[in-house]
Amino acid sequence: MLDVGSGVGYWRDWHLKNFPRTQVVSVDVSEHACKKYGHEQRDISTWTPTKQFDLVICQSVLQYLDDRTARAAIKNLAKATRHVLFFEVPTCGDLRHSIDRSVTDLEIYSRTGAWYRKELSRHFTQVGAGLWIAKSSSIVLYELEHNAK
Repeated sequence: MLDVGSGVGYWRDWHLKNFPRTQVVSVDVSEHACKKYGHEQRDISTWTPTKQFDLVICQSVLQYLDDRTARAAIKNLAKATRHVLFFEVPTCGDLRHSIDRSVTDLEIYSRTGAWYRKELSRHFTQVGAGLWIAKSSSIVLYELEHNAK
């Protein structure tokens, strides 16, 4: 498992506690977070992992990148993902309708859900609940499990 933008390490720690045989790599761009929480310092917009992971988690990371670097990060996430990507990012619609602005970092690049879907769909198939299956994966999806056209 690869945890991108690990922050305080909640995803890493949960996986290690509940699935102790799982190999977990946690990365963050912040030197402070890496030193304090034990992550590798990596920038997903410029770093391409040398191996693929069955599960890649990227939660609340890409909103801090401009369009060019966000696209580069998505390409690197695709190269890193053998099977499943869990991807979460606030969109313009979320900022208008879902997010408590009094407790949310608003120093971000705001994009539409359509922008993210377009960029991610070049490499992944959306299956819901934040999950995206790598197009190169051997996972077989039933018709109702993805947004077939």
